[in-house]
Amino acid sequence: MGIDLHLHTTESDGFLAVDEVLSIAHKRGLSLISITDHDTTLGVEKALKIVEKYPLRIIPGIEFSTIYKNEEIHLLGYYKTIDNDILQERLKTIREERTEITKSMVKKLQQNNIDIEWNEVCAVASEYGIVCKTHIMYALRNKMIEPQYLNWNLIASWFRPGGLAYIPYTGNPYVEAVDFIFATGGLPVLAHPGIIKNRSLVAELLRYKPIGLEVYYAYWEEQEEMISFFRKLSRNIAVLSTGGSDYHGFYSPVEIGKIHVPLECGNDLMAYLDIR
Repeated sequence: MGIDLHLHTTESDGFLAVDEVLSIAHKRGLSLISITDHDTTLGVEKALKIVEKYPLRIIPGIEFSTIYKNEEIHLLGYYKTIDNDILQERLKTIREERTEITKSMVKKLQQNNIDIEWNEVCAVASEYGIVCKTHIMYALRNKMIEPQYLNWNLIASWFRPGGLAYIPYTGNPYVEAVDFIFATGGLPVLAHPGIIKNRSLVAELLRYKPIGLEVYYAYWEEQEEMISFFRKLSRNIAVLSTGGSDYHGFYSPVEIGKIHVPLECGNDLMAYLDIR
């Protein structure tokens, strides 16, 4: 039985609905998953209501975007329960802030003669979730007669530092986000450290407070070398290791359950969170 501790749904910027994610996870023989939508727990809440249809266990999760020394850092927050008013109020604020940034991204695209409208972007987003750059990509795909010919690498580059629509989110500093996750009963885990440009920051981020590290991740090049490096780093500094596909949808290079994550990662996480 496999595990996948990093999954996204249509409640944030994923392409599949919650029930579709659970169904695929079940068909692929997974026993433990975590839905880690960006800045919302709506997907988790829906999953917990229907999970009895499948022999699956779910660890509630959230993915936060943070900033540290001018670099975007993602944190996964894993929880025993997300029934917490302070947590939910903060998530609502973050969603509103990031949605406003996305609206500004659309304006920048329009200024660069990209045919996209804000209402088209909102139409592919969850009614109560975040509206983010991925929804712009979905909206562009929907406008194309032959979307298979879109250059996704080029489009993705528009939203990276230096890109024509790039606007950083600076409203959630890393240190504050770590403290907040702990304060609301969760465990912060540094997500996909291999895509952090300044590699020397990883150990620095882990040393702020005892947190977890996402070791098993398949998007980066030289996968085996990277996993080996971060596994060793995790053993030396982190509280525990996690891993997952970071599956979003049709453009994800790794499918649900298609990255091997040792079962002890799930066991260690459940033990830390006192999930029985």
